Amino acid sequence: MRVGIKITLNKRLYLRDPQETTLGKKIIEHSILLIDKIGLEAFNFKKLACQMQSTEASVYRYFTNKHMLLLYLVSWYWAWVSYLIDINTLNIDDPKIRLKKIIKTIVSASRENPAIDYVNENILHRIIIAEGSKTYHIKSVDEENKEGFFSNYEELSDKVAQAILEVNDSFPYPHALASNIFEMANNHIFFAEHLPRLTDISVQINNFEEVEEMLNYFTFTLINKETV
Repeated sequence: MRVGIKITLNKRLYLRDPQETTLGKKIIEHSILLIDKIGLEAFNFKKLACQMQSTEASVYRYFTNKHMLLLYLVSWYWAWVSYLIDINTLNIDDPKIRLKKIIKTIVSASRENPAIDYVNENILHRIIIAEGSKTYHIKSVDEENKEGFFSNYEELSDKVAQAILEVNDSFPYPHALASNIFEMANNHIFFAEHLPRLTDISVQINNFEEVEEMLNYFTFTLINKETV
């Protein structure tokens, strides 16, 4: 059963909130499908409008360009993961169990039952893996960071960093480890699927248990290691 959830994002990411209209939701739904199908480089608003049987001008009423649309989708996903972490760690007091649950949620967020009918989390997750880093590996990253475009990712990273410190409050690099958990989760899924000699894991479709085991190994080995 789907439930009504609205993800809160930076208002500067869009011209009009697509979550508030039928057309906006259609833009989100079809942009996810089309970017996954043809890739960001080949994607444009003309092709999106054609797929959703609308006009290019209607898309521009919501987003200024495809970079902002990608930023919106990526921010939506990280906010979704943060929401799942809050739900999945509710009433878990043991910090180690809590951190393991967080790692499991990061890896398996795309397999959760979809809560919003115009977002396919599984397909969106593939976009995060393939295209997500393109939102901040750009020349304008500093200006966009000042606008708060990456706040959902930063807040999620901070949430995980705090969970790491609850396990070991003297661990010196909680934010570095937190961001590496996210990057490793995505990169090694990509490596396993496309560049298998760059990783030691294998990934079957929607079966990421090896990734979870790897992240737990690195995370808890580092947290428990004596500081040099």
